[in-house]
Order: sequence, then C-alpha cells, then structure tokens
Amino acid sequence: MHQSPHNTHFIEASPDVVRVVQLTDTHLCQAKGGTLLGLDTDQSLQAVIELVQDERPAIDLLLGTGDLADDGAREAYDRLQDYFEEIPCDSFWLPGNHDDRGKMEAVANSATRLCKEIRVSRWQILMLDSQIPAEVGGELGQAELALLEQMLLSARDEGLHTLVCLHHQPVAIGCAWLDEQMVADADAFFDVLDRYPGVRGVLWGHVHQQIDRQRNGVSLMASPSTCVQFAPGSVKFKADKMLPGYRWLDLHGDGRIETAVSRLSDAHFIVEPDSGGYL
Repeated sequence: MHQSPHNTHFIEASPDVVRVVQLTDTHLCQAKGGTLLGLDTDQSLQAVIELVQDERPAIDLLLGTGDLADDGAREAYDRLQDYFEEIPCDSFWLPGNHDDRGKMEAVANSATRLCKEIRVSRWQILMLDSQIPAEVGGELGQAELALLEQMLLSARDEGLHTLVCLHHQPVAIGCAWLDEQMVADADAFFDVLDRYPGVRGVLWGHVHQQIDRQRNGVSLMASPSTCVQFAPGSVKFKADKMLPGYRWLDLHGDGRIETAVSRLSDAHFIVEPDSGGYL
C-alpha cells in the first residue's frame, strides 16, 4: 500500500477491465433491525450483497457512496464494515448528509477506507466529500475543488482515465424536492471536469433511483438505494415501488465504462410510505 499527501490507495487488477460495485444509501440504523419507511435496512442490504455475490463473483473494489448510516451511529458503521467484508475485495466509503465522518473514520479498520483517490490499472477513482455538516444539501467547497483539480492534473500527466464519485447529485434530476439538495457549486465542479478529457464518469448516490445520462462524453450515473427507493419525477417526497439494488461498473482499459443496475426480485422488500417521513 502506497500513501500520498491526499491518501491514495493502489490496487492490483487486470489491465483490461476493472470490476467495480457501488452500494449506496444503505441507511443502517443504530440497532440491527431498524427500519426506514417500514423496511428493515440491514435485511435489505444483506439481500443486495447476496445478489452481488451471485451475479458478480469477481470484483476489484466496492464503493459505498454515502448515507451509509441513517443517523450517523457508530454501531451502524461497525455492522456495515462487517457486511462489506463479506465481499472479498477492497472497499471504500464517502460520507453523505446522514453520515458522521468522524465516526466513520473511528470505525474504519483500514487507513484508506475513506481515502480520496484509488489507483487501479489505467484508472483513477476519486472519492469526493460533498457533505455540509448538519445540512441536507451538498457542496464541495474550495478545498475539495482544489484537490479535485490537483488529482485530475496528476491523472492527466500519467495518462489515466478517471471516475469521480460523490454523494449528492451535481445535476438536476427532475425531482423538485431532491433538486433543492444538489451540489451547490456544481457549475464550478463541472468547470474543473471540463478541463480534463480523461474524466469518463461521475457517479453518485443520494437520489435513491437510477440515472444514466451523458454530458460532453462523460457518463453521469446515479443508483438505487439498497433500501427505500424514491419515485422519479416527484415534486414532493414520494417513495417508489421499485426494489432495492446496486450498480456494477466495468472500467475498460481504453476508457469505456460498461455499467448496469441490478435489483432484488423479492417482493418482501416493500416500503410503507405512510409509516413516517424520510427526512
């Protein structure tokens, strides 16, 4: 394991394809068996992990892109770490608005669990922090944007392709209530990305639904939660009937990203939209 001033982790993988799985918005409660809108979030995460194990037997790294705990409880991160380690690969976290970064760092049994940069084959994967403590919405801020530029400059010099990960959405998705929470300095974020043609994808959580778009040749991707889903196109909060799932990404050596979402098929994982609000 190598280290750099911004905490880079190097992984050995095939030069042809890097196999990545994203699990996001797990919302584990302080106690096992806790629920969100009537859904047991431990149970749904465990079922999604079983689905990953069935469908993706060879994975190079696992990304947890925020809202990993529902209320930032240390006990939730302890269980999350155990669950993630059921998948035999390096795993990494970044914080969402429901998370407590300090407790995440305290629980982490790897010095690079919350690293900013992962180098694997011909790829650089960046794990940005869009959390504003005690706020629902997101912002990167000057320091994070400066670090982004520094890391992208290094990747350009070394001829690497880049996947940028964060929690909050940097583009409007058409849900009015969620789009009030998007990255406040998204224009500055894309100003940086647009200077680096090696950026091939942007991946986020927070919105609890699948998004697949293109912007200037860059894939823009959001993914289902491992628990409750949000209804696309909703003006106010509305839960969806779609089932929990995950996203897989195959990062090819030539810069192509092959990706899809997979969901559970067990109708047991149905939310109770009248059992209380989400936020």
